[in-house]
Amino acid sequence: MAMSDPQGILASPLTIIDRTGEPSDINSILNIIDQNQVGVVVVGLPLSLKGGIGPQAEKVRDFVRRLSEHTKIPIEYRDERLTTVSAQRLMKMTGKGRKVRDDAVAAALILQEYLDEKRA
Repeated sequence: MAMSDPQGILASPLTIIDRTGEPSDINSILNIIDQNQVGVVVVGLPLSLKGGIGPQAEKVRDFVRRLSEHTKIPIEYRDERLTTVSAQRLMKMTGKGRKVRDDAVAAALILQEYLDEKRA
């Protein structure tokens, strides 16, 4: 997961939620939403390289549907193709290595793209 600053300018890695089961996963997300006064949830959608909805993207959409039953916070999707690769390259360039998991950095990249689009 990633979070932006209050002005919505800069995204930073926040945490990793290790999947333990859907009710627990949803509760973890809802707790982060409540604790941080989140105004919108941005979800990375793992589209195929050709841009289509595959089995993994369907799983994400199903999970988000169930999550949305527990919150009124708007949820928006963003294409997450190749963000993990970009995150790994960025971590090599900055010398962070695996100290910060690439999933959290990828989440920050997805959120940063969303923030940049909203400001444009």
